[in-house]
Amino acid sequence: MGLKERIESDFKSALKAGDAVRLSCLRMIKAAVFSKEIEEKCKNLEESGIISVLNTLVKRANESISQFELGGRSDLANKEKAELEIIKAYLPAALSESEIAALVDSAVLEAGALGPKDMGKVMKILAPKISGRADGKIVSTLVQKRLQKV
Repeated sequence: MGLKERIESDFKSALKAGDAVRLSCLRMIKAAVFSKEIEEKCKNLEESGIISVLNTLVKRANESISQFELGGRSDLANKEKAELEIIKAYLPAALSESEIAALVDSAVLEAGALGPKDMGKVMKILAPKISGRADGKIVSTLVQKRLQKV
């Protein structure tokens, strides 16, 4: 079962169960995927496209949580945290920092990088391997540190 079918199936289950939070979150996911399909002018978005949409929703939720906490709105922050957990359930398993470091090392070797100026080459090789499984900021930091050692 593909990711889109899984989301649709879970949506129907949440609807039958009357799970308002899950239903609301899945509606938001479906709307975001549908919007991306319209933007891309395709009927069925590929798995990588859906993962990209989910990553965008995760980033948006994290930003909302921090803003709600700064504003003293713990009720809204808790709602966003619950939605964030639902969204994360559809993403591939996250890579550990050691797994990311190993991928960075292999990408540096593959690119033949000689220093920080070759970061673009390394990231181009690394991006498809870590898509949806690691935070870009963490990866970027690890690549910078690794390239400074070269």
